[in-house]
Amino acid sequence: MKCPICGSPDSKVVDSRVSGDGGAIRRRRECEDCRRRFTTYERAEEFIPRVIKKDGRREEFKRSKVLEGLMRACEKRPVSIKDLEAFVDGLLAQIQDMMAHEVESVWIGEQVMAFLKSRDPIAYVRFASVYRSFADLTAFEEEIRSLIPKTKSRKSKGAKG
Repeated sequence: MKCPICGSPDSKVVDSRVSGDGGAIRRRRECEDCRRRFTTYERAEEFIPRVIKKDGRREEFKRSKVLEGLMRACEKRPVSIKDLEAFVDGLLAQIQDMMAHEVESVWIGEQVMAFLKSRDPIAYVRFASVYRSFADLTAFEEEIRSLIPKTKSRKSKGAKG
């Protein structure tokens, strides 16, 4: 590490500690030439992926935008904000783990819909109706029917036994 006082490239670490928030390592260094001490911080490098929209535009991934969409879909539903935040954090971590600098908005939307479908079918249908831009009631009805479990035997109408 280059000394900020004299510019010498030779310094040694005399003390290392985790910073208060745990997001960095604080290092006290001493210059081998001028013997002055200085502090450096080491942080993990994070990148924010870009989202490729349906029309080809690209924009920075916005955690708040995904969370707001989820909160709107889950309004007055039994899904906690804590669960929604954990999902969004996990989604961003998954993108970063893939080392994907760009991700398609369609993929993000499908991940959100899979999460909602497993948590709350009403929130899922709310989100899907906006995300998939249902053109009419038939499309809406088909989506709802896909959520209803199919039973092998149904009681026949009007039959008495």
